[in-house]
Amino acid sequence: MRPQQNPMVLVDPDLLVRLMKRTGDGREVTVRDLADAAGCHHSKIGHLRSGERRTATQTEAMAIAKRLGVDLLVLWEHTGRTVEAPCEPPHIAAVPA
Repeated sequence: MRPQQNPMVLVDPDLLVRLMKRTGDGREVTVRDLADAAGCHHSKIGHLRSGERRTATQTEAMAIAKRLGVDLLVLWEHTGRTVEAPCEPPHIAAVPA
């Protein structure tokens, strides 16, 4: 598995938890539903919620924001030339999506 190129960084895990309780359409979304929408494993959403993981691919980040009914940059920060991506612990980064 090759490392992500320019992953998105979650701004605030607590905000993710709050937005999951009341999405843009007023309903709650589960971890599994959000994972299905993002096309990732449900454990990745759990790790994002707990703060154990802070990054996602741009595709996943866009899908999560869309499912929650918020703009991308409400939850996520771009990485690249000006914002360095945090290193995920090896045991987290090695989990397949």
